Amino acid sequence: MATLKELSEHTGYSITTISRVLNNDPTMSVSDATRAAILEAAGALNYKKPSPRQRRDAAGHLCFAVAEMLSPVEQLKDPYYLYLKNHAVQHCLDLGHSTVSLVESDGSYQLMGSEAVNGILAIGIFSEDQIAALSALHNNLVFLDSAPDELRFDSVVINFKLGVEQALDRLVAHGHRRIGFLGPDRKLDERKRPAPEVRRQYFIDFMTAQGLFSPDLLIEAEMTAADAYQTMRSRLQNGGALPTALLAANEEAAFGAMRALREGGLRVPEDMSVIGFNDTPLSELTDPPLTSISTHVKMMSCVAVDLLVQRTHKAHDAVPLKIVVPPMLIERASVSSLTE
Repeated sequence: MATLKELSEHTGYSITTISRVLNNDPTMSVSDATRAAILEAAGALNYKKPSPRQRRDAAGHLCFAVAEMLSPVEQLKDPYYLYLKNHAVQHCLDLGHSTVSLVESDGSYQLMGSEAVNGILAIGIFSEDQIAALSALHNNLVFLDSAPDELRFDSVVINFKLGVEQALDRLVAHGHRRIGFLGPDRKLDERKRPAPEVRRQYFIDFMTAQGLFSPDLLIEAEMTAADAYQTMRSRLQNGGALPTALLAANEEAAFGAMRALREGGLRVPEDMSVIGFNDTPLSELTDPPLTSISTHVKMMSCVAVDLLVQRTHKAHDAVPLKIVVPPMLIERASVSSLTE
């Protein structure tokens, strides 16, 4: 009987993709040809999916539910959270554990599977009601990319302040003084309440302390490539103030801005340097490749899964842990020194 690893080697698809197809994951979007190839290989190699009892009886096997902030459609606009989930699912598989999806409906969450779970990984930000619904399902609850209640739940977050400072330090070192920020004025906080966008505020604080802050270089745009593109396009057409360097709130906004600059006849980095946030594999594929603040997506996901595993072996009243991951500036070709 074939294993998932053998199916992966035979088909060329990842273990995560194969597992989700064979488990009929409703959030998994693959082509009919991919699905057919996986199912055909499973039949040819005599793959048999273990029963829930067999999996529970496997030595050390655990099953975790995954709750996501964004729907599959929303993840197409900002794949950052999709990367977080995929790395988490893969790490579970590498450890010999499994995952099932949690789907929200009418204010409650439903498990997409019959296997008992040992904890919940919540990816993104959730409202008070959503947090209550998740914690009612299981008391082993870890949040990835938010920390809504440090006294109750384990969490893994990124140090945005350090990331902003790294980016701006590098731009200033390259001679830039007119530095702009591209992103929203407000965003949802860690409990889905409207609040000032933290990266923007850290930008203002840094630039003010350096005596370089210019309000006309705060460029308001949603964190999507489409909105950032339209915003930068309008500014170029209307003769709005332009920076010599731009820090975007995420890489999608950076991609949109770079497209608008290119269509407007401006070159990156010769006419404007650009730095983004998140550093998913997409940052390497732009033209030019995007200098980015890496949030260590894979590390964050793996640490969150490790916390879930550890919590299953701890007393329920153990002190919750908040892991703050330091970001890192990854230099590519979208930044250059300012020439007078």
